Amino acid sequence: MKRRAFITLLGGAAVAWLSTARAQKIPLIAWLDGGGQPRPDSLVAFRSGLNNRGYVDGRNVVIGIHGVEQPEQLSEAITELMRESAAAIFVNASWKAVNAAKAATSTLPIVFADGSGDPVKLGIVASLARPGGNVTGVSMNTGTLVPKRLDLLRKVVPQAAMIAFLTNPNNLGSELDTMDVQAAARAMGQDLMVVRASTKEELDEAFETMAQRRAEALLVDTDVFFNRRRDQLAALAARYRLPVCYSSRPYVVAGGLMSYSDDRVETLRQAGIYTGRVLSGDKPADLPVLLPTKFQFVINLKTAKALGLQIPDKLIGLADEVIE
Repeated sequence: MKRRAFITLLGGAAVAWLSTARAQKIPLIAWLDGGGQPRPDSLVAFRSGLNNRGYVDGRNVVIGIHGVEQPEQLSEAITELMRESAAAIFVNASWKAVNAAKAATSTLPIVFADGSGDPVKLGIVASLARPGGNVTGVSMNTGTLVPKRLDLLRKVVPQAAMIAFLTNPNNLGSELDTMDVQAAARAMGQDLMVVRASTKEELDEAFETMAQRRAEALLVDTDVFFNRRRDQLAALAARYRLPVCYSSRPYVVAGGLMSYSDDRVETLRQAGIYTGRVLSGDKPADLPVLLPTKFQFVINLKTAKALGLQIPDKLIGLADEVIE
């Protein structure tokens, strides 16, 4: 795979900015994105955080986007990052990418924003309060969100005898997320089945399995592969008439029923602030891993109507956004 296949800077002028950054020694932030390419609102939020610390993209700092579509691209992407002499690495939505960056450098600051699994249990940091090493960031630890998502789903389909949980076994946080949702289901007295998928074809098979085992609702794990396949997931949910609670708003915009998540804009703003702090000399080891304080509940009433569901007025009142 050639360099241009996975490295994209922000527009045509950004290549010139990279050359200028090297010539004038302007700091370069290497944005390593496990989801391919970041959404425009993600970049806006991250830049807002940088601005809070006095850094303006294109003026006194440059952001280089490295979109990684497949796990096997990580090693080459990290090698390229080292060649570019970045001042800091920001990793969006991929613990595997964080681990790859950690393996490549023990000195270059690494800031992350991820939501699948506990970064302490996964060995990313020593503790939330004192991360140690060269890594810190914002964790949307799913263990704190899964019980809420399951509870919301049960309120929409209280009659559901069996609820399924879809997870990607290739995700480092998959095992921890599965244990969290199983514990939450046991506490609620809810029967739960776990299905796994890591390819487009396996997603089709997972929905067939759920139909055969008569799952009546579905909870989708936080995962960059699932996010890239959100249109397929929405189409499958519609075909099998399955109410689904997802891990972020883009699924609902794509036609999914509902989502409950951290406020991604605020999370990325905080990550931008942390990246600005390490550029100013703060050590990641001394910056506590942040947890979300703002959350977002989104409902798609058009999808609910297509599924023949009556969303309780109380839930609609609790929603931060209702798509009609």
